Amino acid sequence: MNMILHGIEAPNILHTNTLAENLADIQPSQQHDIILANPPFGGKERKEVQQNFPIKTGETAFLFLQHFIRMLKPGGRAAIVIKNTFLSNTDNAAIALRKQLLEDCNLHTVLGCPAKTFLGAGVKTVVLFFTKGEATQKIWYYQLDPGRSLGKTNPLNDNDLKEFVELQKTFADSDQSWSLYANELDESTWDLSVKNPNAEQEAPLREPKVIIEEIMALDKESGAILASIKEYL
Repeated sequence: MNMILHGIEAPNILHTNTLAENLADIQPSQQHDIILANPPFGGKERKEVQQNFPIKTGETAFLFLQHFIRMLKPGGRAAIVIKNTFLSNTDNAAIALRKQLLEDCNLHTVLGCPAKTFLGAGVKTVVLFFTKGEATQKIWYYQLDPGRSLGKTNPLNDNDLKEFVELQKTFADSDQSWSLYANELDESTWDLSVKNPNAEQEAPLREPKVIIEEIMALDKESGAILASIKEYL
């Protein structure tokens, strides 16, 4: 129905499970120059489906990411939405997949999305921008902050992405963006969850003992002031 409303009255749609295709069977003639995708995540695939992938996992998003990498032509570009926990998950599949992504593709941009960017997702998401056929040397991060709570009646719009689009042209640093060299990553985990070094640091929390001592000192000072005032009554 969505396609019909957008003028595509006779779409060429195959009713099948994309993940049921063995990656080894994908031919160069089936590969694409550009892939834009928001694959389902949080689902689980059967063991027999997992056998189609070199990195075996039940997580559908991780299987789809492998599929997208394989479906790209050398030099092909992709922008893939995935839950932000992919950046730091410590299971073997996530670590292996991050390693493959960094070694086989140039992961040049990671866009951090605010909560409720995608309704029903239940988790925060990121968009991975990468080019196949060259190893990652440097990753540019941008933390999107529209300055408001998103929702069904208040979705993300083009204006919210204006700064991201402009800064991404030169991968410039800002309060919301920063870069990381791939050789700075921990090769035992390939953890990509890097905090914004340009963000304003929150004041450290004080120890309860210090707070209590300050309250007692203020009470003592207040008592002295009240006693002074009482002398004039």
